[in-house]
Formats: sequence, C-alpha cells, structure tokens
Amino acid sequence: MGLMKGTLTFSRYRLQEPLPGNFQEFIHRQIKRFAFRELSMGSEEKSSGWTSLDNILDTQFEYANYAVGDYLAFSFRLDRKKVPPSLMKIKYLEAEKKALGAKTKKFLSKGEKEELKERIHLELLSKTYPVPSFFDVCWSLNGGWVIFGSLSPQATEEFEKLFKKSFNLTLSPLVPWDPQRLEAGLAEKIASLKDGVFLNPQSPDPGKAGPPLLGREFLTWLWFKSEERGGAVQIPGTGDVEVSFARRLALESGGGEYSESIVCQGFHAGLKEGKAAILEGKKAKEARIQLGAGPEKFEFTLKADSFQFQSLRLPSGFTEGEEEEDREGRVLERVYLVEKVVKATDQLFSTFLKRRLSPQWSSEEIPRVKKWLTK
Repeated sequence: MGLMKGTLTFSRYRLQEPLPGNFQEFIHRQIKRFAFRELSMGSEEKSSGWTSLDNILDTQFEYANYAVGDYLAFSFRLDRKKVPPSLMKIKYLEAEKKALGAKTKKFLSKGEKEELKERIHLELLSKTYPVPSFFDVCWSLNGGWVIFGSLSPQATEEFEKLFKKSFNLTLSPLVPWDPQRLEAGLAEKIASLKDGVFLNPQSPDPGKAGPPLLGREFLTWLWFKSEERGGAVQIPGTGDVEVSFARRLALESGGGEYSESIVCQGFHAGLKEGKAAILEGKKAKEARIQLGAGPEKFEFTLKADSFQFQSLRLPSGFTEGEEEEDREGRVLERVYLVEKVVKATDQLFSTFLKRRLSPQWSSEEIPRVKKWLTK
C-alpha cells in the first residue's frame, strides 16, 4: 500500500464491535500469536499472518513496533502455492499412460482418474515453492477504521478472515452510503431513488439508483462539477476544493454479461465520447482524479462501486526520511495525508448526496447537467 513510501492502493473498513478491555496487552498477544509462519514443503497450499511493516522477516514485533502514535501499522503476508494447469495436465497424462500400461483395460474409471489427479496434485505441491505477497495495514484506534493495501477480492477475503480470527473483531467495507454512517432517514431515501434521472431521461423504466450505483452517479456528477466552475467544487461549510479528471475515465451501463463500457484515456481525450456515453445511460465507473485540498495536491483512481482508492500519489515536496529515527514521523505524515484526501472525497460525496436528495436536484441540477452534456 505504501505506508512507508510510494503510491498507495487500499480498501477501507470500519469495525463493527468496540475494542476489548486491556487492548494494548490484547493486541500484543494476538498479533504475535497470529504472526506469519512459513509453509512447509508439504501439501499445504497457503499460509497467512502478520509481519512488521518495515521488516517482513520480523514476526516477533519486539518493543511493539506496530504502534505508531494512535495507529497500528503492520503488514499482512499471504503465501500461496499454485500448480500451473499446463504442468498438471502433462504430469497427469504421463501418469495415466503409465497406469494403463500396467492394466489390461483401455480406460480408467472415474474414481481412478480422481484419485490419480489428487495424487499428482499433492506430489507437485510438495515440490512447489510458495509465492509471497505483502500488504500494508493501518488501523486507527480512535477513528475505528482500518485500511488494507489491496483491492484484490482474494487478498481482502483472506485478510478479513485472519483479522476476525486474530482480534475477534468484524470488518465491514467502509463506503459513504453505509447506513451506519448516514443521518437518520437517509438510508430509506437512498433506497427509494430512481436511476436515469439525467443520464437517460428517455428511459421508460428507470431502475433503482441505490448502492452501489449511487457511487457511479456521484462520480458522473463530480465530472460535471469539475468543469462547471473551472475545477473549483464547493463543499458547504468547508470551501472550495480543486477537482479535475485526467488520463482515464471508464463508463459503463448494465451489469454482468449485458454490460457495455467505454474507456476514455489521455489528458482531455475522449470528452465528447464520454458525454455521449452518459446521454446513452452510461455512468462513470472509475476515474483518475486530481484533487487539491488546501496546499496539498493529490492524484488517484477512484473505484465508484466500492469507493476504493488506487495508485494514490501523495503531494510532492514532503520529506521521506530514510533514517530509522524518522520511521514513525514518516508513517504518521503519510497517514495524515491519506486521511486528508479520503475526508475530502467523502465530503464531496456528502455534498452530492444532499443535493441528490433535495428538490433542487430536479429543478436546478439536472438542467445544468443537460446543458453541460450538450456543449
């Protein structure tokens, strides 16, 4: 994810339960208990556990080096063994030929084939080295949130399971339309929203606009707002933030095998094609965004359906110290910047949602969007 340096890609979570008592003692015991252990050269296919953030070989966590201010920062290691399908096929055919040569019949039974495949698979696994993967984890004790440095469904599933097993705490995806984060009554209003109000006004039967389509409506609306006032988007009570769309914009309509998509790439490239796609009913599914919050400038790709951040580039100019004594300060500074850009993005969504649920959406916002689409 890049808690130490580089760009950051992460999924966000919130904790469903409160922290247990004597938490410092509890976390130290549990993080060491579920620290990473090497896979043997046997038939085990995967192993997962916690390691130190800045030393992936450190699973002892001496001096509680995962504690950074009011945060916990460590890594999740996942090792997997995988037998290449082509190798499995060749070895099976060789073994099948040998087995048939020792018999008088020409074919193996279904049970014999399954037994042979299982034996070959286990033999190959015992000779295969695991492939390790490492993902940064940041846990805000005061904020009750966790960020995990991957968008991969397989990695996030393994992380969620180990987190629950280690700390007896359940993680839920943290998205701005989470009913637990909304004011009373807003969840019901969101559920009643209709899709296609300005995206495809000729649609005879607009569908629901609730989550996760609400994220796509937000990203589409944000593109419009980024051009309405020359990149300045107002957040009530906070002021203007600078927003611009750059390099890549992906739009999609429908879902599954019936989905249709278009991708616009390059600075200011494909804007007409993108607007035409919106008029046809497509919405922005992901976009590369440049965001200015105060003096800091950020750039990231936002995934609308899950509100995940990909390849977040932090502002240039702040120092990334290389000395050990700078470690805590470096991590805290990067976490501060992550919190800042996440907060600004959430505030933009909140501004959109209030507008989307207001009477002014139909009377004021939709006419302006239509005018922008036809420019």
